[in-house]
Amino acid sequence: MVTSGRLGLRQLMAFDALVAAAIVLVTVLRTPAAPVLAWGLAVLFGPPLAVRRRWPVPVLTVVVVAGAVAVAIGVAGDAVVFAVALALYPLALSAPIRRAGFALAGALAGLTAGGVVGATVPGLPVIPTRAGEESFAATPVPVLLYAATVIAGSWTLGRAVRARRQHAAQLAELRADRAVAEERLRIARDIHDVVGHSLSVIAMRAAVANHLADGQPEQGRAALDAIERVSRAALDDVRVVLGALRDPADTAPSFTELDRLVEDVRVAGVTVDADLAADLSRVPAAVQVSAYRIVQEALTNVLRHAGPARCRLDVTIEPGVLVVAVVDDAGPRRAVGPPGHGLRGMRERAAMHGGILEAGPEPGGFAVRARLPFTAGVSDDE
Repeated sequence: MVTSGRLGLRQLMAFDALVAAAIVLVTVLRTPAAPVLAWGLAVLFGPPLAVRRRWPVPVLTVVVVAGAVAVAIGVAGDAVVFAVALALYPLALSAPIRRAGFALAGALAGLTAGGVVGATVPGLPVIPTRAGEESFAATPVPVLLYAATVIAGSWTLGRAVRARRQHAAQLAELRADRAVAEERLRIARDIHDVVGHSLSVIAMRAAVANHLADGQPEQGRAALDAIERVSRAALDDVRVVLGALRDPADTAPSFTELDRLVEDVRVAGVTVDADLAADLSRVPAAVQVSAYRIVQEALTNVLRHAGPARCRLDVTIEPGVLVVAVVDDAGPRRAVGPPGHGLRGMRERAAMHGGILEAGPEPGGFAVRARLPFTAGVSDDE
């Protein structure tokens, strides 16, 4: 069954019914010498066109057979040609190339056979052609060429539309696959950032608690309290990330939660000097989320690789750009290895907004700096 993206099957069949009626009228008007015969044949190859989209193969068969008989006896050859072309189009549009090719060959062979029979078989009740008109009997070669051109053109148009629709469907599928891949990548980045940061804090506080468990129970209890708080916060963050799969309206972290993030890192033993006075009211939420995750991963890397250290977190607003920087003073103590998923994830987050991220050693430490462009005053809902 062939349907359209804009019109329903009922509307298309109503249009086909009007075309079928027009074919019948043209057939009768073009054959005034034998109106009864013209009406009889027109009813055979005209009205079936109304259901050509629902039953393309039976309709084409009936139209070609009736059309061949009409051509053989000289009934409105031009109406027959257009009827066959219209009946062939749905098959060219919906059938595989081999089947559609057989349909084209059968349609051309049927009309050609009708013309040959009308011109060569004696005794047929051939309707004489009016003076000045072409017909299969009077001028067989030009009329056959004309019929072949019209019918082949209809077939070619159907194949072209089919190819275009297939291309559009493949493009839509590729876009859907790309969207799924991007969403999986986003979820992987979020889970990596949330779990990696929280587990780093938990691991360091657990080590402290284990060390202080015997000699300094109060400090050990404080470390265990910190582990409990960070664990609960990590679970809440993971619920938000996974909950977005069920409800896109679920909220994501923003810069309003940076204070908690900084405090967690401080509890884990890293001294953080934070400048968070920038006005982020004009920064879109999506940019804030990406910046938050970049800062989270950068602070996590300080925990993992720098050990007890001091770092500075700066958040500044330049014209149309949110700038975040995390710089530590670990110096030679920092274990520098090959780039991992964290750095790659941070670069991907910056690239999502057309920004850049620079990360690498500096004299006395390691720095992560990201620049995230944004359009001032434009919210995510616009």
